Amino acid sequence: MVVTAKTQDGKEIGKVEKHYHPQATNCRDTKMKYGAQWKVANLRDTSIQPAQPKIESIEFDLPKDVRTVDVTVQLVYEAVKPENNYPIHTITRTVTLDK
Repeated sequence: MVVTAKTQDGKEIGKVEKHYHPQATNCRDTKMKYGAQWKVANLRDTSIQPAQPKIESIEFDLPKDVRTVDVTVQLVYEAVKPENNYPIHTITRTVTLDK
């Protein structure tokens, strides 16, 4: 998941990337293993479960004169390498501090 905040004129003021997947080890060392071919024991599961809502809180520090930003949330499937991204869903909302 990639969350990006931009000002009204298009200047990026913040970007957060989060990865959701089961984390495992091969039980021979303490290094995390992410590929299914390496997994022997699950340590924790941070994946997104089907048909289960997931609530996240992400905060950005806004510059002093900025009251309104466009926030884009992009959910992608990353296959094997970080370069292999397949977009699943993208949504953009305008968020303002004014009422």
